[in-house]
Amino acid sequence: MPSLSDYFELNKDPIFQILVDVLGNIHSVLEIGSGTGQHGVYFAENLPHLIWHTSDLPEYLPEITERIAREGPENIRGPLALNVCDRPWPVSSMDAIFSANTLHIMPLKIVEHFFEAVGEVLVKGGVLCVYGPFRYGGRYTSESNARFDQYLKQRDSLSLGLKISRI
Repeated sequence: MPSLSDYFELNKDPIFQILVDVLGNIHSVLEIGSGTGQHGVYFAENLPHLIWHTSDLPEYLPEITERIAREGPENIRGPLALNVCDRPWPVSSMDAIFSANTLHIMPLKIVEHFFEAVGEVLVKGGVLCVYGPFRYGGRYTSESNARFDQYLKQRDSLSLGLKISRI
């Protein structure tokens, strides 16, 4: 079974290609659920015009702090202790919010808290970027996303594997 790091390596460039376009005129990004800090370090390094703020639950902060100290570019911040259910979030007026591989493993009530808080923190005209092994029309977008979703569900039995439709 591949590790989280393996999945990061597999998906970092396709995600980056989207972020280059979507975050071109953005100045500040809050990452929700930074995990190991790999996404934040990689995207901050390759999008130097951004100030990238990492965040996660308190138990994940030491690993993120260590990675930022070891590998982080000048434009990465954090990590901030952030539970999406707690208010207010420790930041305000963000140009963009990014979250990868989080929503589909949250119970539905927490997903609702996430979107409510995003509405409080994101500036008018801001950008919300969400990535994960979601299903569209009942199908995964790739076989690797199906495998990754199963991997995450094995780690957390409360994982929803949400079905997301385009709005």
